[in-house]
Amino acid sequence: MIDADGYRANVGIIVSSNTGKVLWARRVGGRDAWQFPQGGIKKGETHEQALYRELSEEIGLTENDVEIVSCTRGWLRYQLPRRLIRYETKPLCIGQKQIWYLLRLTSDDGSVALANCHKPEFDHWRWVDYWLPLREVVSFKRKVYEMALKEFEPLVFPEQSRQKRLRRRGPYGLRR
Repeated sequence: MIDADGYRANVGIIVSSNTGKVLWARRVGGRDAWQFPQGGIKKGETHEQALYRELSEEIGLTENDVEIVSCTRGWLRYQLPRRLIRYETKPLCIGQKQIWYLLRLTSDDGSVALANCHKPEFDHWRWVDYWLPLREVVSFKRKVYEMALKEFEPLVFPEQSRQKRLRRRGPYGLRR
């Protein structure tokens, strides 16, 4: 579904481990292009229905393999570079607007199956440090990744986030 502004509705998926690592997947045929799983929301589909469909299609996980920790408060948008816009297609899609989900893997790593559909999108995956995707993702998606990761950070690392908040306060708990 593409909105009136040319943004395709989409869900982004961050699967985390119990140790704060995140699942990072390499696109098939990409020049070492890595990203989080993501995919379009079909007409009549809820965000959560799209999440579980994409989760199954792209990395072979079901709702029994994960726990939803949170989702972003609103849409996060990125614009495609001009070279990637298909000007001949209607309606014109200039970018994506995404609701991001943070999931925790509750089954073992062997549940991840990249060849779960007729045309796999990924050919390899690995667990990486939480912030590594900001260094490796294509530049036009970087800001959206940063916003999603920052929003979810307190849920993945609650103690570190609490310590950061306390350091920002001065004597008597007042903001500096």
